[in-house]
Amino acid sequence: MAFARYFTQTLTTLATAIALTGAVASVAQAQQFFRIGTGGTAGTYYPVGGMIANAVSQPGKIIVTAQASNGSLANVNGIAGGALESGFSQSDVATWAQKGTGIFEGKPNLPDLRLIANLYPESVHVVVKKGSGIKSVADLKGKRVGLDEPGSGTLINARLILAAYGVKETDIKPEYIKPNQSGDKMKDGALDAFFFVGGAPAGAIAELATAGGGIELLSIDGPQAEGLRMASPFFAVDTIPGETYRGVGQATTLAVGAQWVTSAKADTQTVYEITKALFSESTQKTLSAGHAKGKLINLQNAVRGAGIPFHPGAEKFYREVGAIK
Repeated sequence: MAFARYFTQTLTTLATAIALTGAVASVAQAQQFFRIGTGGTAGTYYPVGGMIANAVSQPGKIIVTAQASNGSLANVNGIAGGALESGFSQSDVATWAQKGTGIFEGKPNLPDLRLIANLYPESVHVVVKKGSGIKSVADLKGKRVGLDEPGSGTLINARLILAAYGVKETDIKPEYIKPNQSGDKMKDGALDAFFFVGGAPAGAIAELATAGGGIELLSIDGPQAEGLRMASPFFAVDTIPGETYRGVGQATTLAVGAQWVTSAKADTQTVYEITKALFSESTQKTLSAGHAKGKLINLQNAVRGAGIPFHPGAEKFYREVGAIK
């Protein structure tokens, strides 16, 4: 009798344990993890990515995290290689990667790259120290210039802009470092200029504008900019308003779109839920209050400048709300 009771209790305990294990496994299986590759911590991608990740996460269902990276090129390659579920990329880099054009000409392209949303315009900043005498990109010849790291969209754009002004990379003393490192070097007098492509205001540049003797922004306009736009139509005319950075006047420049991209292999329902959450009323309020560029992350801008196909999950949401037909 005692043995029968012991045997029954053991079976009950075992059944409970199996049921609990199954429940835990079911929860673990149901919860999706979705990483966003952003950029350097001093740029715009990183804080915006963090805001989006927090706002669209649904605990127990979808956990979205933002992680620092080398930027656009590193992100699209990370998505293709499976190291990331998604990432931010300049529109030019995303289009080249998916179609096998531009910097991907003659290299393996990434045909599975898909768009979740176009986010906001990224302005090209060419930062010089105030009173340096550098008035144009053409004046950078012979100067120490930060171009950002390999794998960044900024480096690609910097090369195009230098070429448009007749400046070869061998004409300058290039440094392949992140914008915050460029800012530190400029503060110390070890760098004359640096390029940064990102939403204005950028933290590293805002900090630099208030330190030491201040900064100036070079304009990218005139026939050189027009020629560049003709050759690379993903560039748009842009303006960084005066006092975006303390003591710095208005600069006419160029911009590319910042886009949130993923793989065609990403789960359709997960991407649908994330896209829907991005444009919910609560997320939109959070983004508007959290960053200057957050106000531009809206339904209208989301479907503009799509150089690559939408992910089916995102497309489903945009069709439901009438953003695309």
